[in-house]
Amino acid sequence: MAENNGGAKKVSLKINNQEYGIVVEPHWTLREVIHDKLGLTGTKEMCDHGACGSCTVIMNGRPILSCMTLAIECEGKVIETVEIVDIEKHPLVMAYANNHAMQCGYCTPGFVMTAKALLDRNPNPGEEDIKDALEGNICRCGTYPAHIGAILEASTKLEGGK
Repeated sequence: MAENNGGAKKVSLKINNQEYGIVVEPHWTLREVIHDKLGLTGTKEMCDHGACGSCTVIMNGRPILSCMTLAIECEGKVIETVEIVDIEKHPLVMAYANNHAMQCGYCTPGFVMTAKALLDRNPNPGEEDIKDALEGNICRCGTYPAHIGAILEASTKLEGGK
């Protein structure tokens, strides 16, 4: 990390398998950097204080709230945003469409990233595992049961269609 004027520092981030070097101010959140500075607009901001889950990204294999994480503390971290789900053609894409797991869609990126983190560590979760994983995500349209169905469907694709 190289220091610049006013406390700003250059940090190196690996986001969706691409290396970025960006000068960040000490108060910038990871969500601001991802969305506003790098233009990866899938990561949303609904509440801006860690209560809704819409800003969820995966960092070093764990789902985190990017609105509550300072970018300056993410030096050298491996980060995945919702864009990686499309890039990798993850089964969650079609499963979410097939199960109508979104209405307004604002919460969807956070749910999808939380689901991806779950499936990355447990490719065959049960319904209770899914409910536990998703409990920090809020959907104002009430599509909760559809998310469970979508994740179960995606898990069958990951398991080779079992």
